Amino acid sequence: MLESKPTRANNALSRPVQPSADLAAIVGDKPIARSDVVSKVWAHIKANNLQNPENKREIVACDKLKKVFGGKDKVSMFEMNKHLSNHLK
Repeated sequence: MLESKPTRANNALSRPVQPSADLAAIVGDKPIARSDVVSKVWAHIKANNLQNPENKREIVACDKLKKVFGGKDKVSMFEMNKHLSNHLK
């Protein structure tokens, strides 16, 4: 008989990290889990209609996101995570 192991959250995603000042303008300045950072950034993107309507994988940066994205006007959703990592300690 096989025993199932209890599932546990990925510690790298659930461990609180400190956002930079630029990222804190979007997600808040308190330590937050990486997964919550991504969720809050997506909430900001959707609330401000920042996805390119012709290519939903492309994010058009507002002034706040431009600081996080290294000054770029637009990034792909896959590239976004790389930029977010640069703003988490």
